[in-house]
Amino acid sequence: MSKGKKQICVIGLGHFGWELAVALAEHCEVLAIDRDPELVDEIADKVQRALALDIRDEAALASVIPEGLDEAVVSMGESLESSILCTLYLKRLGVPVVRVKALSDDHAVVLRQVGADEVIFPERETARRVAAHIINPNLLDFVPLVGDYKVMEIKLPGGLEGRTLAEIGLRSRYGVFVIAVQRPNAASLDLLPGPDYRLEIGDVLTVVGRETDLLRVQQAGTGAG
Repeated sequence: MSKGKKQICVIGLGHFGWELAVALAEHCEVLAIDRDPELVDEIADKVQRALALDIRDEAALASVIPEGLDEAVVSMGESLESSILCTLYLKRLGVPVVRVKALSDDHAVVLRQVGADEVIFPERETARRVAAHIINPNLLDFVPLVGDYKVMEIKLPGGLEGRTLAEIGLRSRYGVFVIAVQRPNAASLDLLPGPDYRLEIGDVLTVVGRETDLLRVQQAGTGAG
């Protein structure tokens, strides 16, 4: 794997692992691993490197993990034992960041105990995103950050155009910060707009705040009042 780009290893090529590996390969150097040779053959031309390997063999795994690997993502389907062992082995090998797909809360507890840096529940995250879109159609997307902080994109509702950020009161009323505004048909973002920034029809606001505060914003229609 070449130097320069971030180096990621994705282990387990079920639906989640496959989609993740292909998406990451557009921007990172990706090593994809699965015990099924057919899956490995199918993804070989979509990632930088693909290998068929039984990760329960620690020596075999150690032989293919490159020096300087930045992160590993473990997505082992229904195999609790395999994902736990793989996580343990990767941390023993010194991989700085290991993210692991969990199948249950108990599974997540064990994964953290053996060294997982992040536990992922793809189905829960998808369900929360869908629910958020249903609650507020103006919500375009949200991304989790550290702790309970999130980044969220909101399309400006009708009736708020012509008002300033100070006037709609996201920061003063909800503790939510606007970090960027995307103007319709504009080639770039307006980053860190000030309180006197005047909003226009079709603006998309990127905001950051605690999840509870963002939910209040959703329910209030971006805090207009």
